[in-house]
Amino acid sequence: MELVPLRREFAPQMLAGGPDNDEVNRLTGTHATFVLEDYEAYIERTLNDPNRYTRAITEDGRFIGEVVLTINPPNRSAGMRIALWDGFGKGYGTAAIKHVLDHAFGERNLHRVELEVYEFNDRAIHVYRKLGFREEGRRRDALLWDGQFYDSIVMSILSTDNI
Repeated sequence: MELVPLRREFAPQMLAGGPDNDEVNRLTGTHATFVLEDYEAYIERTLNDPNRYTRAITEDGRFIGEVVLTINPPNRSAGMRIALWDGFGKGYGTAAIKHVLDHAFGERNLHRVELEVYEFNDRAIHVYRKLGFREEGRRRDALLWDGQFYDSIVMSILSTDNI
């Protein structure tokens, strides 16, 4: 696994997705469908935003996911998100999150990184807790999926946490 800057050449691979796109959409709460131009525009926005730190997660040069920090410099904070299209259970997500936390706290001198995760995503919640994220609260019934509402759990980690 490698973490590399997001590049335009990944757009077709992002569109193709992985072996279980329906599950990835559920885990990320994504109802929208996208075309190639959407991914190309997203990559262009990302490349031109100094307050966004995005790394493609690749395996043998193939795009399998991304991890993103959206940075709020005045508050020394960032929102984080990660999505894997493939490679579950191999530690790629853990390694990618460690990398962006090192970047956030070391390179950017941020104080806080936060995220949201849906209550049914036990695998992700386990990883976040293992890495030092703490639950702060819930957004009740934040996601409607297949006719059922689910809570979104808000988690964060601070530069001063003992991790």
